[in-house]
Amino acid sequence: MGHELLFEIGTEEIPAGFILPGLDNLKKLLAARLADAGIAYGDITTAGAPRRLTVMVRDLADRQPDQRLEFMGPARKAAFDADNHPTKAALGFAASKGARVEDLQVVDTPKGEYVMLVQEKTGERTEELLPALLETVVASLPFPKSMRWGHGALAFARPIHWLLALYNGKVVPVRVGEIRGSNTTRGHRFMAPGTIEVADQAGYTEALRRSHVLVDLDERRHAVRQEIAKAAARVGGTVVADEELVDTVTNLVELPCGICGTFEQRFLALPDCVLITAMREHQKYFCMTGPDGRLLPHFIALNNTRVKDDALAAEGHQRVLRARLEDALFFFREDKHKKLADRVQDLTGIVFQKKLGTMLEKTERVQRLASHLAALLAPGAKTAVERTALLAKADLLTAMVNEFPSLQGRMGREYALLEGEAPEVAEGILEHYLPVRAGGELPQGTVGALVGIADRLDTMVGCFGIGQVPTGTTDPFGLRRLALAVLAIIEDKGWRLSLHQVLTATAGLYGDRLTVSGEETVEAVRRFIQGRFVNDLTARGIAADAVEAVTSVSFDDPVDARSRIDALVAIRSQPSFAMLAGAFKRVMNIIKDNADTGVEENLLQEEAERTLWAACRRADQEARPLLGDNRYQEALASILLLKEPVDSFFDQVLVMAEDEKLRRNRINLLTGIARLFLEIGDFSKMQG
Repeated sequence: MGHELLFEIGTEEIPAGFILPGLDNLKKLLAARLADAGIAYGDITTAGAPRRLTVMVRDLADRQPDQRLEFMGPARKAAFDADNHPTKAALGFAASKGARVEDLQVVDTPKGEYVMLVQEKTGERTEELLPALLETVVASLPFPKSMRWGHGALAFARPIHWLLALYNGKVVPVRVGEIRGSNTTRGHRFMAPGTIEVADQAGYTEALRRSHVLVDLDERRHAVRQEIAKAAARVGGTVVADEELVDTVTNLVELPCGICGTFEQRFLALPDCVLITAMREHQKYFCMTGPDGRLLPHFIALNNTRVKDDALAAEGHQRVLRARLEDALFFFREDKHKKLADRVQDLTGIVFQKKLGTMLEKTERVQRLASHLAALLAPGAKTAVERTALLAKADLLTAMVNEFPSLQGRMGREYALLEGEAPEVAEGILEHYLPVRAGGELPQGTVGALVGIADRLDTMVGCFGIGQVPTGTTDPFGLRRLALAVLAIIEDKGWRLSLHQVLTATAGLYGDRLTVSGEETVEAVRRFIQGRFVNDLTARGIAADAVEAVTSVSFDDPVDARSRIDALVAIRSQPSFAMLAGAFKRVMNIIKDNADTGVEENLLQEEAERTLWAACRRADQEARPLLGDNRYQEALASILLLKEPVDSFFDQVLVMAEDEKLRRNRINLLTGIARLFLEIGDFSKMQG
């Protein structure tokens, strides 16, 4: 048998959302503690279910390595007196290390003779270290919410009932509160509640499987999929894909058992999003569609135990769901008595932010800003954009959204369609919330995209304008997420947009509500968006130096900045690029803060500087039109032709000539070259 550790923390039912993060943290903490203790190990794997978190380590070293520890003490002349008797300094140093003064030795160092103590430390056995190590891991394991129980001080996700702790088949005497390590685990709470002896990792999973617990997450997730597929097949339905719900249910049960239930046909009058939300969010039920793609009046529930009478079990689920759907149907009917447009004025009753006003005031600002954006980017959509912005938040006042907050936007779309609003307006109400998270679905339509940008910019400018700026640990308004969403939409649509201009317009709509000056707010938000732009691109694998080369020069139009970055990345593979980047860095060091680009041709004395001046004018003439058309890669190709003339110039011309006119003329020539380069980026930031 190899050296292995099996450690299971048995608890009361842990919330489903805590299990995967808990297992991940358990693995990381144990790995860190083993590393700190100097104990080598092989694979670390985890398993878990609602009543247990388990970690398994293979190929553990049986002991710490022996160590030779060297401790440098005071100088010899301070450690020993003239008669070579130890001083207080030597005695104190030896005592601090638990050694005798006779153990000290004198060594030569570059600074002279010093006293040193050498200790040979024999590594401790792993089995002796594990109890304290595992206790520390349990005590350090973090959860979103923890609880205390009994008289102990330990906080954990749920009360701990048992500990299975085996090292090479031998019980580890770990102790957490009143619970001691043992060689037993427990089976399914209802189907096999007794204790089960475990000998090693190999028998652990199988022993639990026989006791109706699928402790391996992948195995249990596969069983969930099988159960819902079998249940759906009984009524000829197809399960609505929902991987997030599959993951949740996987961590709600130890043994998934599918039950197919039904609900009354009349509830199909509800919008699909209401039916799906009522079933998945409150009851964790799966929905089904028929061959025509429409929802069927059936659902699938996953029980945590097998039942003798499926019909009786289904009736219990149906009774609970019926009450939910009755409420939803009532809310739906009541909401239709008042149109979205008639609810807008009632948004005065919802506070957006106490310093920034009500949701009605936000709606009015967003409507005006969205209209401004439409005029710039999609004039034909302006009317639909203004209507969408007006109605976008009205569904927050509906009973349905009050009951199911996740349906905001979706219910707005449903009610808008029922009220005869234009399809693009209805779709825009939903899509202005997209993307919900980083990498999420983006708005497909122009209307929702424009309103979504306006809504997010309004929030960012408002928060920055009252000093509510994200810190390293806090971002209560999710401003980082909002900035990434704005960038994602702009990139997806390819919209050319001046952030400074739009942010200035946004700040102006707040009037005197902002406590930070408008100009300062605009620049702070622009820099904030730039930071998210840089982080996002580098996280996606775009060369960091190319991103810095562009954004360090200017960042106002994200699409334009991305085009310049892509051009630099594409051109850097050419052999001449690295040399030119190096030459540009030299140019920048010479010109420093000089801004004058005026060159007097009669002062160009050397052939190399006349050649460079001609090449510079030619490159400028060729590149300027290309830069104006955002054809940056072609412009770079023209600029790269300056490599040879620049090299010759530096080889043959003394830039810092004694004659002030010559020196100034040559610096101006280099400044003109630098200015052309900087139209794309700061080449000196590139690594070649």
